[in-house]
Amino acid sequence: MPEQGRREVLGCLSARPRRRLARLHTRLCTGPPPGTVNTVSDVPQRWTKASVDPDRWADPGEDPRNPGGVSPDGELATLQDYLRIYRLTLLMKCEGLDPEQLARRSVPPSTLSLLGLVRHLAWAERDWRNWIVPGDDPASNLYGAGDAAFEGAVADQALAEGAFADLAREQAATDAVLAGYPDLGKRVGRQGFAVREMWVHRIEEYARHCGHADLLRERIDGRVGQ
Repeated sequence: MPEQGRREVLGCLSARPRRRLARLHTRLCTGPPPGTVNTVSDVPQRWTKASVDPDRWADPGEDPRNPGGVSPDGELATLQDYLRIYRLTLLMKCEGLDPEQLARRSVPPSTLSLLGLVRHLAWAERDWRNWIVPGDDPASNLYGAGDAAFEGAVADQALAEGAFADLAREQAATDAVLAGYPDLGKRVGRQGFAVREMWVHRIEEYARHCGHADLLRERIDGRVGQ
């Protein structure tokens, strides 16, 4: 191939990724109306409410996870702040959805749904308390044995409202128990878990399920963002 022709081909190939990125950026910034569905594949178009940074869920001034100011001082305050952020992220991924959407298993064959995640984490908060004070709450399983937190997450208004109320209540109760253990090195419970491990495990659990929530929400109505 003549040198000039080869340069033209290479130039076209190198320009294509840039054009694709530009189109993606434009689509995420502007976005179709919420919930718009592709009539051929029935897959929702991706969109975001953020206008400043299309990778975000909302603009900085509208994001409750970012109160501004400096980061927390100290290890315990940092752990508490990360847990606060992930808890809020889960709730934000559920905002604006009706019970049917919350209960939708949008990434089959998985039984995961946003409502199921809320119920699962309510159960987990109660279970974590039993790590600290074994037997403190004999009804540690809120929703039944096995996979009941997910299997029982059905499209019902009262059930959905109850799940969010359960989560808020169990979070507050576990926070209250852990507030009595400011020493992160102290070992608690029959198995001698370090309080620090408890905090890190809670953050890990919420962070992992927030990743699930990203995919579940995007598949429901196309909304994306960290």
